[in-house]
Amino acid sequence: MKVIVIGGGPAGIMAALNASKFGNDVTILEKMESIGKKLLITGKGRCNITSSLPIEEFIQNVPCNGMFLYSSFNKFTNQDIINMLEKEGLKVKEERGHRIFPVTDNAKDVLNVFIKLLKKQNVKIQTNTKVEEIIVEEGKAIGVQCLFSGKKQQIFADKIILATGGKSYSVTGSTGDGYIMAQKLGHTIIKIKPSLVPLTVSNESLKICKQMQGLSLKNVSIKIKDISSNKIIYEDFGEMLFTHLGVSGPIILSGSAHLLRFPNIENLLKQEKIYLMIDLKPALTEQQLEQRILRDFEKQKNKEFKNSLNELLPQKMIDTIVELSKIDKEKKVNSITREERKNLVSLLKNLEIIIAGFRPIEEAIITSGRHFYKRN
Repeated sequence: MKVIVIGGGPAGIMAALNASKFGNDVTILEKMESIGKKLLITGKGRCNITSSLPIEEFIQNVPCNGMFLYSSFNKFTNQDIINMLEKEGLKVKEERGHRIFPVTDNAKDVLNVFIKLLKKQNVKIQTNTKVEEIIVEEGKAIGVQCLFSGKKQQIFADKIILATGGKSYSVTGSTGDGYIMAQKLGHTIIKIKPSLVPLTVSNESLKICKQMQGLSLKNVSIKIKDISSNKIIYEDFGEMLFTHLGVSGPIILSGSAHLLRFPNIENLLKQEKIYLMIDLKPALTEQQLEQRILRDFEKQKNKEFKNSLNELLPQKMIDTIVELSKIDKEKKVNSITREERKNLVSLLKNLEIIIAGFRPIEEAIITSGRHFYKRN
């Protein structure tokens, strides 16, 4: 049986490998010059392969209708993908958050294993081939019409697998072609939205983020909160980044997926009711942090306040924190009042940023379709 797989991303590669196991003649058609473009940028180029969590717990962490995936995850588990890679000589390691990476920290090594397996199983790969339409005859898909190196071409097959991915990160080839092809076949397409995407801010929060643009914070704790209901939408610990438009980084991207599905989110964002609360010193209680500041102030009691935070904060953050603290930057440390010190502690434990929205789908890591919110 002849099988065409439209799309050479991870899904298309896995579909081709599985189809070829049964003796099928399998061809991957990929519009880019090479396959696996998006895989190469996952995990900041290191490739976060999978999770080590048990399937039941893994599904619980899927923000949207995870039970839909239960059957698929049990037929091909996280351990199966690990075994597949290790059988081909690529060892993996587990990092914080149950994340699995190749020991080489190089996504290219994961792609090379897939390419090796495709060759071993005689899967043909035709790149620079843009599929324009699935050819249908008497209600059955019989082939595809495509552009191969700029020339129109028809390729016929017994089975066609559509694996074009979403519309996020369009530079890797994900431009939403699959939605158009599926719609022409009679499928209903739900409005898509960006997920795992940087968040934007406005007004005073935009000024704060611009002042700290490019600053990456590690080991901070965040809460994304609806202040109208006092409900915590998401909380996490890890790394984040300030940008010229707002915030990004691993914990922000994860938070965006939950924020996207929160009820009435568009109105709440317009009303400036969604707050990002950053705890810059999560390892310390407020009392412990105050004691730490007291010790720093004691060592630098004759310095001006603006020059007293070098041991406590990254250099790029100091001016912003000094401004937000409302403490006179030229005030001598030994004259800072107890109330001012407590306000500083509160600021460091609860730096507030008002979220305005999401960056476009072209900057998202994944595409989201139906939006369910799982209530606790």
